[in-house]
Amino acid sequence: MKTKNVRSTAVAAFLICAATLVSAQSKVTKESVPGITNFSQVETTVACAGATPPAALAEVKRMGYASVVNLRQASEAGADIDGEAAAAKAAGLNYVHLPFNAAAPDPMLVGNFLKAVTDPRNQPAFIHCASANRAAALWMIKRVEVDKWDVERASAEATALGLTNPALKSYVMDQIQALKK
Repeated sequence: MKTKNVRSTAVAAFLICAATLVSAQSKVTKESVPGITNFSQVETTVACAGATPPAALAEVKRMGYASVVNLRQASEAGADIDGEAAAAKAAGLNYVHLPFNAAAPDPMLVGNFLKAVTDPRNQPAFIHCASANRAAALWMIKRVEVDKWDVERASAEATALGLTNPALKSYVMDQIQALKK
């Protein structure tokens, strides 16, 4: 009888630990949002996406986001920085433009990004670039540096959010190493 109780207690403890571990994992969901390319959401914390026209920002606000972090450069095909800033303001969204040139990133980019997405006034944040690669890359750095996730866990989430570019993955790892110094 005593062995059965010990076994039952051990099984119950295991199940509780397993449930806690599963709930601690972030869940990335993909949605089809009119006008928005590659929309992915992590619970209610953040969404990462690709190209997003100004007309889609009213829907971003309706979905509950407080801010837009635009990583596109003005020179990118289809980018409308001024139009997006105006649409964000009209929708009541905070707007942050952090142009991310993947070939030659601004040395202040990561620090400015972390400041923007950790500002409570900007949460939850809608982060986008053209494809979701750059958005997911910077979100991975945030997960490791701010949330103290291990690289493997942050990488899995970033991949689910749209990080597929090997050069950006290398950039992320370089930035994580540089921030540890």
